[in-house]
Amino acid sequence: MNIRTIVKSIIPSGVFRRIEPYGHLAEAVLMNIKYGFPGRKVRVIGVTGTNGKTTTSFYLHSLLKEAGIKVGLMSTVAYGIGDDLIHPKLHMTTTQAGILQKRLRDFAKQGVEWVIVETSSHSLAQHRVWGVPYEIAVMTNLTHDHLEYHGTFERYRDAKRRLFKIANKHGLRYGVVNADDENHPYFALAIANVETYGISSGDARATHIKPTKNGTKYTAIIGKDRYSVTLSIPGQFNVYNSLAALTVGRKLGLSRKQIETGLAKLTDVEGRMNRIDEGQSFGVLVDFASTPDGFEKFFTSVRPLVKGKLIAVFGSAGRRDENKRAAQGEIAGHFADVVVATEEDNRDEDGAKILEAIAEGAAREGKTVGVDLFLIDDREEAIGYAMTLAKGADDMVVLLGKGHEKTIERLDGEYPWDEAEIARTALRALKTEEPKAKTKKRT
Repeated sequence: MNIRTIVKSIIPSGVFRRIEPYGHLAEAVLMNIKYGFPGRKVRVIGVTGTNGKTTTSFYLHSLLKEAGIKVGLMSTVAYGIGDDLIHPKLHMTTTQAGILQKRLRDFAKQGVEWVIVETSSHSLAQHRVWGVPYEIAVMTNLTHDHLEYHGTFERYRDAKRRLFKIANKHGLRYGVVNADDENHPYFALAIANVETYGISSGDARATHIKPTKNGTKYTAIIGKDRYSVTLSIPGQFNVYNSLAALTVGRKLGLSRKQIETGLAKLTDVEGRMNRIDEGQSFGVLVDFASTPDGFEKFFTSVRPLVKGKLIAVFGSAGRRDENKRAAQGEIAGHFADVVVATEEDNRDEDGAKILEAIAEGAAREGKTVGVDLFLIDDREEAIGYAMTLAKGADDMVVLLGKGHEKTIERLDGEYPWDEAEIARTALRALKTEEPKAKTKKRT
């Protein structure tokens, strides 16, 4: 048991929440001193928002890498320099101050020029990124999330906005904001120089959007400039993510060819719209979507591509925002033909209670338990069952919520987890009719 856990068990939760940020601030100050304020030796781009942070960060990383710039990346999915990326096991978007500063120090020693840091609301509210001199701040979108921590949407929004206030004090002092998000003025006003992007509005606009079998093509218009963009990752939400990266790349002086090539070169991001193929007749996708807004974006992109039955497998995390559970069920119930509700890091919450909340939302869209709505607590079992429901080439099974994560959290601790491999195992078992290999179960 670490010191934080011990202190948290002693101090009342309300008091702990108020004083916790000061502990993180003290750690951040000490780690900056220990590692020699490494953020000052590199140039930093911060990406924040509810959804799309990871993919936007990867698009930025690809742009700079393909332009010949030595670039570091710290994201939910991976960290490292150039093509040498390491996949962390922790469920954290922005790591603790000590690890963050050490990585920045290591990046600086290896001659990294730019670092892209996916920056969470928690890290901003807790001052974990104190001492990181962000020069460019990117806002992808903002919807309700993490209210179990922030308490209100306004506090959540204020935490995100801190990134722009920090960037306003350093270097380029430049902000890139999604103009199609209703909260964009709140972020734009926090920084001296800002450029907006979007589909409906913005300084940078995506037009002539054409979904393809494996991605999307569109034309980006910024002033008199035109960019022909080809994406290898499907989904209209990735038009937004790539357009944000394009806007930053243009600000940094990258050429049209460097931008177009950099965006096209990114073929996948682990846990984001990943296709699973074991020779089965139907389609399988793994995606990290885990919020109502993420569900809305995912399903509106995928549903038009599925001519047959769409089968959705997902859960809703324990000890997180309870209000989103029914909303997730309702959105999935609206778009999917079959909903299979299951576990997703239940932690110490009653899994049956979480499933009931999801089922309540799905029922609003006419789903019936035992007919087109199934509640299966064990996620591996749920995935295997979903595969049996898909029959032909026009059907699609989508696995949402876990994405890239390598553990699943249950009452008695964390267990190894690999959503893509679980899906492959289920598909192989379906094909050979052999028993599935099981991961370690809770006792």
